[in-house]
Amino acid sequence: MGDFGVFAVADRDPDRLALVDPQERTVTYGELTAHMHEFARGLQARGLGPGDTLAVVLPNCREFVELYGAAVESGLTFVALNWHLGAEELAYVLDDAGARAVVTTARFAEATITAADQAGIEARTRFSIDDAPGMRPLAELGDGQPDSPLESPRVGRIMFYTSGTTGKPKGVHKHVAGVDDRDIALIAGIGLRPTAFAALASVPADRRVDFACGPMYHAAPLASVCGALDNGALLVMLDRWTPEDFLHRVERYHVTNVSMVPTMFHRLLALPEEQRRAADVSSLEVVSHAGAPCPIDVKRRMIEWWGPIILEAYSSTEGAGTSVTSEEWLRKPGTVGKPSAGVTVTIVDDEGNECPPGVPGLVFVSQTLWQFEYHNDLAKTEAGRRGDLFTVGDIGYLDEDGYLFLCDRQADVIVSGGVNVYPAEVEATLLTHAAVADAAVVGVPSDEWGEEVRAVVEVTVGVDAGAALGDELVAYCRDRLAHYKCPRAVDFVGSLGRDPNGKLRKQTIRDRYWEGRDRKI
Repeated sequence: MGDFGVFAVADRDPDRLALVDPQERTVTYGELTAHMHEFARGLQARGLGPGDTLAVVLPNCREFVELYGAAVESGLTFVALNWHLGAEELAYVLDDAGARAVVTTARFAEATITAADQAGIEARTRFSIDDAPGMRPLAELGDGQPDSPLESPRVGRIMFYTSGTTGKPKGVHKHVAGVDDRDIALIAGIGLRPTAFAALASVPADRRVDFACGPMYHAAPLASVCGALDNGALLVMLDRWTPEDFLHRVERYHVTNVSMVPTMFHRLLALPEEQRRAADVSSLEVVSHAGAPCPIDVKRRMIEWWGPIILEAYSSTEGAGTSVTSEEWLRKPGTVGKPSAGVTVTIVDDEGNECPPGVPGLVFVSQTLWQFEYHNDLAKTEAGRRGDLFTVGDIGYLDEDGYLFLCDRQADVIVSGGVNVYPAEVEATLLTHAAVADAAVVGVPSDEWGEEVRAVVEVTVGVDAGAALGDELVAYCRDRLAHYKCPRAVDFVGSLGRDPNGKLRKQTIRDRYWEGRDRKI
């Protein structure tokens, strides 16, 4: 059945340590895949077959990986839900995905039960990994089942849901050719490992230690996890990320590989200098980041601290895009790199013409790694296509050397007095101010300009969020940016509520200002 993948590693070396869970309990490859087989058989015994959907509302934990492996082995569609969603939002996804079984934990059980009721999921296929009233213990699913591979395995698939930052979440079906039932990383969407990311697999398995610290309901963290296990690495899991716990586990387990998001960088850099100096990060060899734009100052400081080991990927749930090494980025600060293997990038203006170097337009991508379609939404699938190209609505430009620079999302561009303002640029500037812990920039109604630029800021602990600071931040931007790009006012909030992958729900923030008015962009 092949010599690559988590199942093959377990066949060769069942006693090899596979993962350390968030509670620092250890699991071997043999134990991990045995549970995958038991759960696969248990799901079959409860009537789930190829094409049916298994959903999970789980934090990072061993059971998440085991259930994903079970779905891959038994031909099911695996859907991992964002556990920050409320009951109504969870119900929408469960219903849209046609879920026939759901697994959660006591921490999210109340909302999940309400959602499962609305989605019509039978009580006998609702499980919890711990004690949760109204849910069956997950252990029941594997009880009495053989821990051997299925006699006739069917290749399952995963359906990720977009983050819903600009509307309701949409399921994304990926179609990957040439994948057998053991390649869990390829099914998760790691693709064919772009050239710049060859380093991800360059650390020998006997000393490779990967750190799963991002939520696995997102494509990049799960693909990273599966890539580690397919290569026989040790996987260390973290549930609730803090900079202190992150640094502690990097040192304790001699972590070599980790996938992160820029928000994590920002919070690490906010630690006292003496704490950062004392942290032992010498084991790190490959640090990748994606998910959201990284301010230039933040990334430069991280490279100064950790060295040129930081790799960046620009991609989406729908497909791969570009990648860039630290050395390339230092030559061209702010770039998200060149197209990954098998990918082409084209910039298109409003009339559909290809933009020359340096001119921003809509970023279209064509790739051979996999194809995708939006679940139950052919119109949305087709709306984002242009021949063999597709777009997720990002605005950017290519320089004369073919490096991509992103400006913003099309939906987030502010049109003030007929001029485009890209909020990401303003946000990156605000984040360099010591008083700013996080920032969002949105367009708000203006009778004179149509829209005007407004900053919404979360301040650093201990800072007075008053009118004086607002004036200071406006002046700070005007010293660094063209005046038309700068906020005319600053509003302060306790928390912007970023997703764990670093994305802001811009629509939610913007809607507070546009209630009762139409935003025609």
